[in-house]
Amino acid sequence: QDWIYRSKYRSSCLPALVELAFRSRHRILKIITMTDNIYNPSTIEEVLGALAIAGYLVTSPLTRAWYGRWGATDHEVEMLLPGDDIVSKPELTCTRAITIQAPKAVVWPWLVQMGQGRGGLYSYERLENLVGCEMHNADRIIPEYQHLEVGDKVRLVPEGRDLYFDVAIIEPSRAIVLSGDAPPTTWAFIIESIEHNSTRLLVRWRQGYEPTLGNIIMWRFVTDPITFVMERKLLQGIKVRAESVPSSHQHGGIA
Repeated sequence: QDWIYRSKYRSSCLPALVELAFRSRHRILKIITMTDNIYNPSTIEEVLGALAIAGYLVTSPLTRAWYGRWGATDHEVEMLLPGDDIVSKPELTCTRAITIQAPKAVVWPWLVQMGQGRGGLYSYERLENLVGCEMHNADRIIPEYQHLEVGDKVRLVPEGRDLYFDVAIIEPSRAIVLSGDAPPTTWAFIIESIEHNSTRLLVRWRQGYEPTLGNIIMWRFVTDPITFVMERKLLQGIKVRAESVPSSHQHGGIA
């Protein structure tokens, strides 16, 4: 009789639990997807980002030909870009691109303020902070971070930890090339106008290292897939921010 009672109890409770879940669906969804920045990925997107990293770590030998040039045309992959001569014979190179429906003057300020302790990297903030980056993605242009010069540091982690790039080249409203030396690396951001109010944002990564088995595993099969997922979100993050600027403010850029 006891098992019959428990069975009836569970059967009577089930519809009530289903109804409660249905009534609370919007609150549950809000909790799952909440973010403190309207442009930042939701929790679900961050989880999907982590799963994407895991997937590309496994499938990298098969998928790298695609993700190594994500969004880029044949011409963009082959063209010479500022900073290519810094790492002249790279073991690893990637060119990725995205079209942004905004003029260069609107895109450029988001690039200038990139970095830890500045405007962030517009990528998966929670994943970055899980490894101690203390990254906080900006949802606005920050005037005090709009000045960048050759030799300045663009950090990936808080000051005091040696994980940063130096600004090697800066061409106002066109190019920022960051460089590192362990191993020799360049990370170039290039913007080109394609129409009056449209821009192509290209990102090129070039890296030289001794082609030992350990280095190949580390840089090509581990770091490279992770970089792709984070960099793709960076491109998408800049796109959504730049395209959110009202068209009435786009012609003169952002003050």
